[in-house]
Amino acid sequence: MQRLRTFLDNHCKDSDVADIIDGLMVACKDISHRLHLGALAGVLGSAGQENVQGESQKMLDVISNDLIKDCLAAMPCVKGLASEEEPDPVACNPDGDYLVLFDPLDGSSNIDVNVTVGTIFSILKAAPGAAGGDEATYLQKGSKQVAAGYVLYGPSTLLVFSTGEGVHSFTLDPRIGEFVLQREHIQVPAETQEFAINMSNQRFWLPEMQSYVGDLLKGEEGPLGKRYNMRWIASMVAEIHRILTRGGIFMYPFDNRDPAKPGKLRLMYEGNPMSMLIEQAGGKASTAFEDIMEVDPEAIHQRVSVVMGSSAEVEKACSYHK
Repeated sequence: MQRLRTFLDNHCKDSDVADIIDGLMVACKDISHRLHLGALAGVLGSAGQENVQGESQKMLDVISNDLIKDCLAAMPCVKGLASEEEPDPVACNPDGDYLVLFDPLDGSSNIDVNVTVGTIFSILKAAPGAAGGDEATYLQKGSKQVAAGYVLYGPSTLLVFSTGEGVHSFTLDPRIGEFVLQREHIQVPAETQEFAINMSNQRFWLPEMQSYVGDLLKGEEGPLGKRYNMRWIASMVAEIHRILTRGGIFMYPFDNRDPAKPGKLRLMYEGNPMSMLIEQAGGKASTAFEDIMEVDPEAIHQRVSVVMGSSAEVEKACSYHK
């Protein structure tokens, strides 16, 4: 039974990156504990305020953000952090070499109904002389990530991460309070018959996406020649974990509801880290027009459209957009 720290020491080339991942798990264990207590911990319900995205915050959004923020700020190797719940990046330690970007509680609208949520993180190397509180310091392509991962808070609490040499999964053993190795070198099947998308937004999609999903729904009689099943959890962490477990395609495409928000998901906190995991596991991740990790970020809270999962199906979806 290999514990997380032992695995990181044996497989992570940079001890600082190992320290960041291991240290982050202290905060994530605390979040997991509070989630499992639910109403008994007094963490359910709305915080009565909005985040920088203009979205209503749940009480545990705020708590999770503070727990992770305090944890990272105490690490000498962390120069700065950026959170989906913070309006601006936060400088930490001037002598640190790394930047950590995170979504403290993805899928938080599911908290009150006891459905799976998660924490997503991305680690970047800071340029020499860069300031941890300067937004420009963080505006790096996803291909520059040195590590990425998520913690899934479900029936069991799971850590899934990559440092650029495959994707690995760990389960939190509550008996010893440690993450232990579950799966090494996870691979996503190239073919799939499952897709995940919010069909209620169909009328707002680009015609190309409407055509693709329309063909999915035609089943064996349609041009794609097979029957597809649809899944939708409304938590990106849960959707991607299902794909890493058994394949599939997850889409949150461009839509025309608000020209200022052509995509729903955030490039830096969701699109890039999940793309790294999917691609390290042999899948593909695209905006439907270009690789997500090759998008040049223009702002820390930039949004992006997402089509990711089994490689053959992502290629098929993107072919409709050419």
